[in-house]
Amino acid sequence: MADTYVLVHGAWHTGAEMEDVAGVLREAGHAVHCPTLVGNRAGDDRSRVGLADAIDSAVRFIEEKDLTEVRLAGHSYGGMVISGVADRIAHRLKRLVYVNAFVPLDGESLNDMVPPQYVAMFDAVAGANGNAVSLPFEVWREAFINDADLALAQASYELLNPQPYRTFTDKIRLREPLAALQLGKSYVNCQQDTAMPHSLPWHPRLSERLGLFRLVECPGSHEMFFSNPGRLAQAILEAGRD
Repeated sequence: MADTYVLVHGAWHTGAEMEDVAGVLREAGHAVHCPTLVGNRAGDDRSRVGLADAIDSAVRFIEEKDLTEVRLAGHSYGGMVISGVADRIAHRLKRLVYVNAFVPLDGESLNDMVPPQYVAMFDAVAGANGNAVSLPFEVWREAFINDADLALAQASYELLNPQPYRTFTDKIRLREPLAALQLGKSYVNCQQDTAMPHSLPWHPRLSERLGLFRLVECPGSHEMFFSNPGRLAQAILEAGRD
């Protein structure tokens, strides 16, 4: 049976970087969409775009395409976005799938969930770059894509684009806790992901905020969209199925 997936990218990415995973899902017979959020599009004013703008763009994408029964997957920062989408148009969704993604509480920002050294680094970079933040290559290579060789780490890094810093600092507004939503929820935990230190983990620290949820684990780094898209697609299928 064909299902409908919308894959929401993380910070510094566009929908294009989701396409290798999307291709595997399509080969399995599913309809898959990979929008690029406002703030990560060519020509966007990264000094002004905030979290609500990114959420609005994802809502518009789903509504304009009149998608229903959506399995909405968010990677990393994309967890902030899909949480806001679910708060707005839960009636169009079938299941939320968080892929090593942030799971916010009402009034919380992404920066509230990351280690203090990340906030200090982001503040400094954004302050020198028009309120846009980029990752140093060393952080990308060691913490985000530690399961890839140097050539893939370098090639994938070249695809990244500056992230509007307000998407990290803006507080999300949710009418009810995510755990209270009458939707299926899943969490994909890539076990060698050190983008968040294992002393401050994605799972169970953030995943348990979903209330009742399905856990799917697989080996790999934070950036399996580059390093092992086939295996990540399998995990997303396991997370998204009925």
